Formats: sequence, C-alpha cells, structure tokens
Amino acid sequence: MTSTASTSTVSPTTALITFYDIALAPPVTKNACSPNPWKTRYALNFKGTPYKTTWVPLPDVSSVRSAFSIPSSRKFADGSPYHTLPIISDPATGRIVGDSFEIATYLQEQYPSTGVGDLFPLQELEFVFGRDLGLYAPIAETKVEEGPAAAYVKFNTNVDAVFSAHARLMVQRFPFDPAIAEECKATFSRRMGVPWETLAISGEEREELLNLFEENLGGLARLYVSDASGPFLMGSQPSYADFIVGGWLRMSRGMLPGEEWEAMKGWYSGVFGRLHEALEVFAQMD
Repeated sequence: MTSTASTSTVSPTTALITFYDIALAPPVTKNACSPNPWKTRYALNFKGTPYKTTWVPLPDVSSVRSAFSIPSSRKFADGSPYHTLPIISDPATGRIVGDSFEIATYLQEQYPSTGVGDLFPLQELEFVFGRDLGLYAPIAETKVEEGPAAAYVKFNTNVDAVFSAHARLMVQRFPFDPAIAEECKATFSRRMGVPWETLAISGEEREELLNLFEENLGGLARLYVSDASGPFLMGSQPSYADFIVGGWLRMSRGMLPGEEWEAMKGWYSGVFGRLHEALEVFAQMD
C-alpha cells in the first residue's frame, strides 16, 4: 500500500497504538475530514493513549482491511462491502479493531482510568431526527446490548443518518487527492449506481436541502441546550456522544462551501459552532 506514517513525540519505549486514517488531498493533516476516523482521533486524544497515524490513500483502504482480515461493517446499495477506516492496532494487547464505535468501547474497557475520564457516562441521548431521511451512504450496524455504551449505539446511528441523508450538500467538495481523484470518483459511482456528476446540487434545490438539513438537526440541537452551561451534551463534561457529532462537523467544515459552514455554525443559537470549537482541544494530530 502507498501510505505515510507520522509518530508522536513520546518515549521510544512506549508501545504506540497505530491508528489508520484516510489520506485525502495533501497536506493530509489539513484536509482530514472523514467523520468516523475523526470520532476515533477525538477518543484517542481524550483517553491520552499514545498513538501514531498511518495515512492510507482511498484506493488502498480495502487492501488494508483485508490484510487485517477485518470484515466490512456496512455495504453499498449493490451489496458490495463498504470498506472504510478507522482501524487501530494496539501492540500492548495484540488487539486490532476496525470500527469507530468498537474502538471507543475498546479504549474505555482497556484504559478506563487514563486521560480525561469516561467516554460513556450515563446520559439521555434520545432525539427526534426529522423527516425525509433518504440515505446516500451506508450506515454501520454496531451491536452493544447492555452496559453504559448501549445508549450511545442508537445515538451514533441516528446522528450518522441525519448527516448522511444530506451528504449531497458536501460530496462535490470532497477533497480527493488530485493524483487519484478520477479513480476514486469512478469507484464511488460504480458502487452507488449513479454517475458522480449527478450528485451535484445547486440553486433552489440546494437551498431546499440545506433548509431541510437545518430542520432535521433541530432535535439534536435541543439536546445541546438542555444543559445551558454547554458546550457539550453534559455541559462542561465531554463524552463520546460529542465526538460522534464532532466527527460529522469536521466533515461539514471540510466539504461545505465556506458560507454554508459559517451559517451552520450559527444554527440553533450557535450550538454546533461552540461544540466544534470546544473539541479543538481533542483534535491534536500526532
């Protein structure tokens, strides 16, 4: 595979977790905006677990997962596996985990006392997520039947559904690496069953979808104002639920036109803008 790795400045005797993230347009650290890897980066930094990043170009993602014998957790509309990242490999335990939610539960179980605190504190995470949610990307199915993380599973699915349903607002600004852009577009087009160019949306149609996006985020926004101290769902205490939303905000920042991203940050009295800014403390690149 063609990938690059960067290593954090920790003791050479420390066993570093390897975190596999998606390399988009160079410089990769500036253009990284894939939501699920961002969920994992936030969680790794929150837990204070030393790690290094291996940046994997999009065409190599399938071969990386296959090399680890990690099955896909979702499928395209045509039934083909949707291979994506993140993956972590932890030499301290020999574990390899290939789903963002499962990585978070692994970090909490394996390193319960490290970092800022608990990734899965008990909290109310139910929200109504609007209407007309026709999905444009496969949603992962994670099964956690009991324990504190169980409530977060449904929240993760609902948040993924809200943002994925409005992905057409973002896909045309996808920061592909120019060297492989056409190859990536052709792959996505084949698996989604539509030409890449048809996903473009503009004019009145775009305005309507943007308004629907704002409307459908209303239930989620109301969760954020239930504790007025903010900026997190539990006021000053961040949790993995905030990282779930934060990962999608990273994608929105990277792929929406600048004026639309600025507008989104101001929706519902600015709850999403404040959350994005508050998560910067957990956004360090190694």
